[in-house]
Amino acid sequence: MTVESTAARKPRRASKRASAAKKPQSAEPQLVQLLTPEGVRVEHPEYEIDLSPDELRGLYRDMVLTRRFDAEATALQRQGELGLWASLLGQEAAQIGSGRALRDDDYVFPTYREHGVAWCRGVDPTNLLGMFRGVNHGGWDPTTNNFHLYTIVIGSQTLHATGYAMGVAKDGADSAVIAYFGDGASSQGDVAESFTFSAVYNAPVVFFCQNNQWAISEPTEKQTRVPLYQRAQGFGFPGVRVDGNDVLACLAVTRWALERARRGEGPTLVEAFTYRMGAHTTSDDPTKYRHDDERQAWEAKDPILRLRTYLTNEGHADEAYFTALDEESDALAKRVREAVRAMPDPDDMAMFDHVYADGHALVDEERAQFAAYQASFAEEGN
Repeated sequence: MTVESTAARKPRRASKRASAAKKPQSAEPQLVQLLTPEGVRVEHPEYEIDLSPDELRGLYRDMVLTRRFDAEATALQRQGELGLWASLLGQEAAQIGSGRALRDDDYVFPTYREHGVAWCRGVDPTNLLGMFRGVNHGGWDPTTNNFHLYTIVIGSQTLHATGYAMGVAKDGADSAVIAYFGDGASSQGDVAESFTFSAVYNAPVVFFCQNNQWAISEPTEKQTRVPLYQRAQGFGFPGVRVDGNDVLACLAVTRWALERARRGEGPTLVEAFTYRMGAHTTSDDPTKYRHDDERQAWEAKDPILRLRTYLTNEGHADEAYFTALDEESDALAKRVREAVRAMPDPDDMAMFDHVYADGHALVDEERAQFAAYQASFAEEGN
């Protein structure tokens, strides 16, 4: 082979690489939807659901009360009653739809934003606020509601859920486990490890990813080159993308995935394609990294508004119903507000307790330094 012929081949190789780089990495994502943003009921060939007017109104009530509670919690944080709050605004359909798909004997592993799922599991909202006020570590018994304590560490709850599901399978139970996490957590190694173990051991677990488009300030396209639900294929189990602002679709898909797990068919990844309307937490400022027009586009897909439109058009609810629900929402907010303000102030020094079983000189030193720092404020006031 001559030098000239080798050189002539090089451009063709480069062209091949360029062509491969331009080649689409995945097929167009298939979105399961049963209720359009305009409130029109549509059918899907694989996921069917038939709900009574009472059940539809129940889903609407769940979403409205959850949103009102969430708004009150945000206000309480701004008033200095909570140290932090992670809002679920915009994600009500994903949480209520999936939460209502669960049976009582199923077990839930949440992150720190699953306030709607907690509502579905019967956890009193004031318990959630106690944790964010710093007066407890959760405030509820997980075995009472089969709802684990909130997990602040990103992604670790998927491993806990997988291990628990493996135990469920060994016990011969027909219940299922569900693990909630966000699009940002999907980049964590813990999530990949949980996918591996659940697939190999055929664990009865549903991985429910709420893709709200932003992992704090990082958009989804900075985290993955393929739609998140397609990642399941590489681990050997199915993945489904559902309209996360469609409570009916979220209910139908999650119900299917849970039933599949109970039948011993292994894990499923559900990607609820939704949007975080507010800040990541109350310490975050989303105006620093995203535009108003993006939020406005998603406001048109509001999960509560679309179900209200459907209920109204079908004659399943009237203004009297909506007015009564608004009054119930205000009563819930009042109860929550009064409960939080009646809670004790957090013990500033408690974080130094139980760090080591037998104590530690360095912790004692840090405790003394922090106590002196706190005392300096009282001295300045005098």
